[in-house]
Amino acid sequence: MVLPTQPQLAAAVAELLARAATIAEACAANAAAIDRLGAFPVQEFQQMTAAGLLSAPLHPDLGGLGLGIDAHLTHELLLLLQRIGYGNLAVGRIYEGHVNALQLIQTFGTPEQITRYASDARDRSKLFGVWNAEAADGVKIIPLANGRYRLEGCKTFCSGAGYVDRPFVNGMLPDGRWQMTIVPMDEVTTISDPDWWQPAGMRATASYKIDFTGVELDAKDLIGNPGDYNRQPWLTGGVIRFAAVQLGAAEALFDLTRQFLQSQGRTDYPYQEERLGQMAIALESGQLWLRAAADQVAAYAPRFGGEPTAAHSAADSLVAYVNMVRTAIEQICMDMMQWCERSVGTRGLLPPNPMERILRDLTLYLRQPAYDAAIANVGHYVLAQSAAARHLWQGFKGG
Repeated sequence: MVLPTQPQLAAAVAELLARAATIAEACAANAAAIDRLGAFPVQEFQQMTAAGLLSAPLHPDLGGLGLGIDAHLTHELLLLLQRIGYGNLAVGRIYEGHVNALQLIQTFGTPEQITRYASDARDRSKLFGVWNAEAADGVKIIPLANGRYRLEGCKTFCSGAGYVDRPFVNGMLPDGRWQMTIVPMDEVTTISDPDWWQPAGMRATASYKIDFTGVELDAKDLIGNPGDYNRQPWLTGGVIRFAAVQLGAAEALFDLTRQFLQSQGRTDYPYQEERLGQMAIALESGQLWLRAAADQVAAYAPRFGGEPTAAHSAADSLVAYVNMVRTAIEQICMDMMQWCERSVGTRGLLPPNPMERILRDLTLYLRQPAYDAAIANVGHYVLAQSAAARHLWQGFKGG
């Protein structure tokens, strides 16, 4: 395989972002048609596959563009996720999981695993995901005498159920440690519970509950060592990905609110001008947070999160910073929704106006776990520092 030069890689990334913008328009046009339980954005992912988005997160020497693993392309990755989120949050949620999974494989997998799963994404158009959420009946990983492993228990919020081919299905070993596994869904039998998923928004993500009891895996299906999934900064560092998808929806609300007011001839009211001004400021703030987050990741290490075997003195700093980004963008999105609702009133919030669906989807998607813990982490970090505020986030290089 002939590796691209830096100019060729930059041109390929720019072209991919342009294609993603076109795909986002198609996603938006079809969003209402799949806004129902049991639906899935099939044609959207067919378009994304044809455009090279499934292989884009792979390192260039694996046939990808490095989006998600090359730290210096973090901003381009966030722009890509934002554009897909602009088109449809359901599509953005599932694609972000695909990026997350390939990042984990390239970070913690063996060379053989990296090669095998890269081929699945690149040559076989396999969709990856990370199904980590669970309740009291969560997944247990039981070693068998023949060197294999049996799964027992369920996962919840399995976005892309029935369509994701290679999900991470992580579980607890008998000694209590957490182990990453990838389940080849086309080779095993599981029990899916679509009735479990009865949401107001994000309907087309097919985020069902799945029972993996009885599934057997080989050692080659286990990724990394026990406890690797919870390593920092990889675990928390990834929150900037879903924040970018969410900001894409906020951007869509801005455009739709403005278009609605223009179509109704309601642009010359001072209160509308004030609200749109606030929305513009908030949206630009979100863009600046994503740019700053990308700069922090790029300064931290050449590969996203660095190398698992190498300690980094700035890990706590990066974790605190991305928690700030996540928190700030969540508040931006919540403010954008309120300004949108006040600007368009009841008339603008009735179907088939797409704002009604986006508001439902974004409300649900913003409810990511551990919100309070994320803010507390920022406070814990800054209270432990003595440097002036302007120096708190400048200690990454050379760490």
